Amino acid sequence: MAGILVAVFWAILVSFLAVALARLAQTLKATTKLVADVTDQAVPLLADASTAVRSAQTQIDRVDAIASDVQEVTSNASALSTTVASTFGGPLVKVAAFGYGVRRALGGRREGEAPGDQRRTVIVGRTVPGARRSKRSTRGKKD
Repeated sequence: MAGILVAVFWAILVSFLAVALARLAQTLKATTKLVADVTDQAVPLLADASTAVRSAQTQIDRVDAIASDVQEVTSNASALSTTVASTFGGPLVKVAAFGYGVRRALGGRREGEAPGDQRRTVIVGRTVPGARRSKRSTRGKKD
């Protein structure tokens, strides 16, 4: 009796193990199929990605060439600017100063000023009179 009981127990155990192994085999087949499908789809994607990277590298090389040309143009423009400033800068300042002096000499006084009035000079926040005024300012005082 004990032998039959042990044999039935082993038969049930073996049948459970057989079912588990059958399910495991199905899972492994599905996994194998999934990996094969992913591989079939991944290879063209990797080829496309490789093409995109090569195209990007080509564009980066073009941008690099353009940037170096722009840098060369910038340095040439800077040199031209320096040359123009040194060539025309000094004489233009002298002409402007001469013109200012001529205007000052011919213009004399501003309109509305009395002959004795002169401009005041501001030095570090305070006013220094150029010459004494004949009239005192009554600004701010009430009559």
